[in-house]
Amino acid sequence: MPELTEWGSFYVIVGSSAGALIGLQFVVLTLISERTRMRAPEASDAFATPSVVHFAVVLLVSAVLSAPWHTLGVVSVVAGLMGVAGIIYTLIVARRMRTQKAYKPVLEDWLFHALFPLLAYAMLVISGYVAMHNTRRALFLIGAATLLFLFVGIHNAWDSVTYVVFVQSHKDSAS
Repeated sequence: MPELTEWGSFYVIVGSSAGALIGLQFVVLTLISERTRMRAPEASDAFATPSVVHFAVVLLVSAVLSAPWHTLGVVSVVAGLMGVAGIIYTLIVARRMRTQKAYKPVLEDWLFHALFPLLAYAMLVISGYVAMHNTRRALFLIGAATLLFLFVGIHNAWDSVTYVVFVQSHKDSAS
């Protein structure tokens, strides 16, 4: 399908970036866990795990869109299903953010852990519908959602690491 062929290098770059960032996230969390005590697994479920999920979504979207499909029908169905599942997951993450006691989320946290991911998943759902009428527009929606996931994941991973290094490790050394 020529429309998907034109996006090949985009998804090679974005997908390989997401894969590398997943690995890097595991390395950093392993190093940090040796340095400081992790006391609140519910905070990890709300703040760290979603970053890996976002990177995995980028990797999955890249794999799906790099496959040699003959029609866009499968891609639109997969994008729509991923979007619906992601919206449900983001609502779960928002509930976890609200109920965990280790950290009080600020506006930036709500934007990057709830609103922006919700927007990206909604873009996937919409792209599934738009693909039936306008392939080019649907592929740009999926591409934009993928980049949003990548940048949200980068922001959140960095935010989590800096919090643990600069705030949590300072609290550990003070006690």
